[in-house]
Amino acid sequence: MRRIRVSLQTKILGLVLLMSFFIIGTLASYFMIMESRQIEAQDGRLALEIAKTVATMPTLIDAFQSKNPAETIQPLAEKIRMQTGAEFIVVGNREGIRYSHPLKNRIGKKMVGGDNERAILKGESYISKANGSLGPSLRGKTPIRDRNGKIIGVVSVGFMLRDIHEQMDNRAKEAGGVALLSFLAAVLGSALLARDIRKDTMGLEPYEIAALYKEKRAILHAVKEGIIAVDRAGFVTTMNQPAKNLLHIGGSVRRMKVDELVPASFFYEVMESKRPKMDREMVWKGRTLIVNSTPILDEHGEVQGAVASFRDRSEIERMVNTLSEVRKYSEDLRAQSHEYANKLHVISGLLQLGAYEDAVEFIRAESASLQNQHARVFQNIKDSKVQAVLLGKLGRASEKKIHFDIDPNSSLQSLPKYIDLSRLIVIIGNLLDNAFEAAAKAQNPTVLFFATDLGSDIVFEISDNGTGIEQTMLGRIFERGFTTKTGEAARGFGLSNVDHAVSELGGFIEVHSNPGEGSVFTVYLPKGEE
Repeated sequence: MRRIRVSLQTKILGLVLLMSFFIIGTLASYFMIMESRQIEAQDGRLALEIAKTVATMPTLIDAFQSKNPAETIQPLAEKIRMQTGAEFIVVGNREGIRYSHPLKNRIGKKMVGGDNERAILKGESYISKANGSLGPSLRGKTPIRDRNGKIIGVVSVGFMLRDIHEQMDNRAKEAGGVALLSFLAAVLGSALLARDIRKDTMGLEPYEIAALYKEKRAILHAVKEGIIAVDRAGFVTTMNQPAKNLLHIGGSVRRMKVDELVPASFFYEVMESKRPKMDREMVWKGRTLIVNSTPILDEHGEVQGAVASFRDRSEIERMVNTLSEVRKYSEDLRAQSHEYANKLHVISGLLQLGAYEDAVEFIRAESASLQNQHARVFQNIKDSKVQAVLLGKLGRASEKKIHFDIDPNSSLQSLPKYIDLSRLIVIIGNLLDNAFEAAAKAQNPTVLFFATDLGSDIVFEISDNGTGIEQTMLGRIFERGFTTKTGEAARGFGLSNVDHAVSELGGFIEVHSNPGEGSVFTVYLPKGEE
């Protein structure tokens, strides 16, 4: 399977954006959760503090002793509600009968929510959530005590949960906007970073740089010529082993001045002139070397260094000798070819002289492979109709370069008369054609045919190593007009015809297939006509 390569720019963008998305998303989520809790806690504390303040007001406490407490408490509660922004301030007696409410028609009715017990019975001040007469709300509850400390009622101050959720949504939108801006900044920054890195690498991907490095090492070690590369300052950047051998240099030479190793005038000459110098001779330690040097230029034409190759002149002389040997070898081959031509002439002469047995023997040797291929058909398959179909398909498989084989375990005698040739062609022919098409897509296309009549049924099995069939399509492959091949007209009839022919003979078909594992079609036909 071919590996999908991802560009460096895509990797950087993907990694930075993924990390940015994760970090920004995590921080934004954490902020929104904490902000939501804080808003709810803040509104709850505010409701409770207002309730405590109202519960200790002398005017409110004294109003409980009057004949009509609501007359005094309602205006007072509404005034405080308007000043504090609370959704409601409800004052009730120990029985939960309201003395105040934002909706006047509900005064005198029992308080709703069922969360007064802790305040009235236990004297606790607390925050609760309940579904009151105005809807779900967050409430601050506290008891009202008279001047003797006796609990005479309860104050409930609340904010609607929908308003609290609206506050949370607004804060979430603000946090989301900041997160989005941060993410866009990360996108821009990562794009600029990837672009700058790609510019520094001259548009090459890391795998391309690695491939170039490997190729460079392979080339340097493969060539017999010595190669030295230097930078603008004359420091050695590359030297292969043949160069060290030619120049009698040992050890590492990286970042050494080339002047310390060899006469380096030609390096500086090509860097100064920006033109290559070819086939110059240099005598070094008793050897005559042929030097080719060329400058290294960047995309702006500026000199970045130089590279030189060295060849021993004696190697060129050996090359000339080698060419002479090659010429002799060529003449030997020509003589051998002439000898083979003579053998062909002998065969022709044998035929002319009537030595047909010798000629037939030669022809038999040439056709041995084809006979071996057909032998299995005639040894294991005794029915002439099946033999005819298989021999025809063997030729087609050979043309398509598909390995088509007959299972050696096959054993088939003559078929019953009711199974005629036309139906065999429909069944076996179509299944083999489909198998050839499927296997043709495989790296080593192979189709196997198996036949037996040892049991109560006649069995034909055809398998291939093609791409297989999707499980969702197995139930439809015998439908007339259905095909998995796109862009092809008048397809989808072969398997339908096979299924119809098998049904007419009283048999059935089994299909086993998995995507990427090939397919197996097994046909069962009764030995006796039904």
